[in-house]
This record gives sequence, C-alpha cells and structure tokens, in this order.
Amino acid sequence: MKTLAKWTVDDYHRMIAAGILSNRRVELLAGEIVEMTPETPIHYNTAKRGAKYLENLLAGKADVRFNGPITLQNSEPEPDIAIVRPQDSVYNNRHPEPEDIFWLIEVAKTSQKKDLELKTKIYAAALIQEYWVIDLSSKQVTVFRQPQNGQYFIQQVISEGVISPLAFPDIQISIEQLLN
Repeated sequence: MKTLAKWTVDDYHRMIAAGILSNRRVELLAGEIVEMTPETPIHYNTAKRGAKYLENLLAGKADVRFNGPITLQNSEPEPDIAIVRPQDSVYNNRHPEPEDIFWLIEVAKTSQKKDLELKTKIYAAALIQEYWVIDLSSKQVTVFRQPQNGQYFIQQVISEGVISPLAFPDIQISIEQLLN
C-alpha cells in the first residue's frame, strides 16, 4: 500500500508560482497532482466548437470558459468548458469557485474513466449543480444533476434532441450540435 502526500490548493498554487510545474500538463484532483490526458484533435475541436456554440446561446447571461481552471476545496481541475457567472473582472484575481459555476462540461475520448468516476465525485462533493460528459466514443452526453453526499442523485444519458440546463431552463441546447 502506498502512502501519498496530499496537496492543498495553496500548496499547488505555490508550486505553480515557484515554477515547479512549468511545462507540465497537470491538475490538482482530490489533493493529488495528476497528469492531464493528452487531447486528441477531435477532443480539442469538439470542446472548442461546444464553447463557441454555448457562448452564442448564453451571450449576456454567462461567461463560457474554455480549458481553464476552477478552484474547489481540495482540487483545481481544468474542465473543457465551464459555464460561470459573468464577472470577468473577479476572475483576474482568482479562478471560478463553486458558487460562481452554473455547470461544467468535460469532453471524453480517452478520459472516460477519469471524467465519469473521479471528476464526477469531485464535482458532486463541491456541490456543482450540473455536470455533463460529452463521450466522443459513444456519441452521447451524460448529464449529472442534484449533488448529494458526494454523488449525483440524477444521471441521464442523451444521444439526440435538446436539453435545458438547470441554470437556464429557457435555453435549449442541441445534443447533436455538442457532439458534432
């Protein structure tokens, strides 16, 4: 059995400031510094197109962040897309925190296990109200809602049609648009 040192968000920020993590694609997940899965071209393009699509739909209502960190109690993941409160100037001094986040989206081509298991637990524990995983292999979106006791109470798999996010029930998002 291995005993691993757990890192705090402050420890992680000090390592970044000291240059220890320069040129490394890592994120802090549940107190552990984890190498990020390399992005395939389809992963990057799907996330980028999805972010642009959501920016157009949510203009004036939310800030759509692409491949940027968020700060949680013991994690600083970098979701592919984070839909957050539109307070750009606040984010000059800090990353979005749970109370700023409407919902998060991860795109999975080779990272399904991490996105559907580890990150789901981390986001539920942080009380992120809604979390979506766009699975490029199965061409479906898994929607997680209602976090309770470190897990999501509702899980729905969608492969076509539209969905309205909890934060914006008047907005209809095309699943096909997200998957293509």
